[in-house]
Amino acid sequence: MGRNALMDIKRSLDEHIGQKIMLKANGGRRKTVEREGVLEETYPSVFIVKLDEETNSFERVSYSYADILTETVELTVCQDEDNQIRISYVKQ
Repeated sequence: MGRNALMDIKRSLDEHIGQKIMLKANGGRRKTVEREGVLEETYPSVFIVKLDEETNSFERVSYSYADILTETVELTVCQDEDNQIRISYVKQ
């Protein structure tokens, strides 16, 4: 698992830069934060989401690939109304 798993997640996200995403993040104290935005950029250890300005007080947020690996963050790419792809790590 380890580094290869993180790189697999990054490569999956690289294919969806510029697309609309929905994310659910663990907000602590049993809270789940749901946000919508656009996958703006991927970097070696984090990815950046530009949030929908109408519903969020922050303009951008960043998460690590480890957040997806540990399921702290659930990320779904919304290609259109009927086509959604959940980004996750599946151990092979």
